[in-house]
Amino acid sequence: MKIHHVQQGSLEWAMLRCGIPTASEFGNLVTPDFKIRTGEMPKTFLNKKLAEKWQGAPLDCYQSHDMELGTIQEEEAIPYFTLETGIDVERVGFVTSDDGRVGCSPDGLLPDSGIEIKCPRIETHVGYLLASELPKDYAAQVHGSMFVTGRTTWRFMSYRRRLPALMLTIERDEKIQATIRTALEIFNGAFDDAWALLCEKNGGPPRRSEHQTETKTKFVSETPT
Repeated sequence: MKIHHVQQGSLEWAMLRCGIPTASEFGNLVTPDFKIRTGEMPKTFLNKKLAEKWQGAPLDCYQSHDMELGTIQEEEAIPYFTLETGIDVERVGFVTSDDGRVGCSPDGLLPDSGIEIKCPRIETHVGYLLASELPKDYAAQVHGSMFVTGRTTWRFMSYRRRLPALMLTIERDEKIQATIRTALEIFNGAFDDAWALLCEKNGGPPRRSEHQTETKTKFVSETPT
């Protein structure tokens, strides 16, 4: 596991995500019930990741007002989590596997876990509170973050002002981890084959302009996973 010192949402962070599947995107490869996806969704995702690597830069990304508000409230949620649990949160930018082929952007790492924080619309948060379980929309992301980091648990928190927070501890499930591993092996194999074909059709790899250099970041730790 490699931890990169970058600001989430920055250009450096976006460049690190280019061309590799990240935990927040694993839903393109597995269903919420952890079946390997087939059909158009993984194909479209493959094309996106190939395009990112080919142009050497992230594709345009739209951020809605609700997403911006959620990002603001996440800054409140981390101190709230620490106050409620007594657990300090290590803020990190981006985490990759040792081979650099997959990554995740945790909202924080804990001594033996990690945390994913969501600040949804108020009606969505109410639904999460009533269900009191990990929302299916984030199952692949949470279990995917455990896959990348090797952590045995992961914290999930849904936070909204003027309402109780939902805080859950999700245990590592080795059957789910095996499914994620298989889905990634299929994806990476298809990616390598498609990349080779693109380079063949182009007469070689893409040419880079002088300013398109590979982003270099420092590691704070390298831990086998």
